[in-house]
Amino acid sequence: MLWFRSFFIFEGFYVAQLKNSAYFSDNKSKFVSLRRIIPILSFILLIAIQSQGQSSRSNPNTDVVDHVVKYYPNPATSYITFDLQKGYEKGLSIQIYNFLGKKMYETQNINERTTIDLAEFNRGVYIYHLRDLNGKIIESGKFQVSK
Repeated sequence: MLWFRSFFIFEGFYVAQLKNSAYFSDNKSKFVSLRRIIPILSFILLIAIQSQGQSSRSNPNTDVVDHVVKYYPNPATSYITFDLQKGYEKGLSIQIYNFLGKKMYETQNINERTTIDLAEFNRGVYIYHLRDLNGKIIESGKFQVSK
């Protein structure tokens, strides 16, 4: 017969002490380890509830990022096109690096629409930097080449 001897409150949780249980009378070591684990689990649960999980992260749907350039297709196979959005500055340059940091392509004074041939590019991830006349990076991103 299973019955409870007493109740006490631990950080808002009810914890019961068991008495005269057939299972726990034969396995006292398991009962002792269970008594040690309950406060630890209660503390972890309390911390998880109070921290409110990921609520401090911003919602990506509400973040409106004004991109200067759109590029397509991604992943690319034989070419990639960079389209500058309305209101772009004249004299921008684009640099493309492989994932190891080696400069694969660079051009100055890009047009509103620039298409880059990927024949010399191996399969992998590439990073682009869009720079202004002073060399400051305006936008950076990555695209994938799959052949």
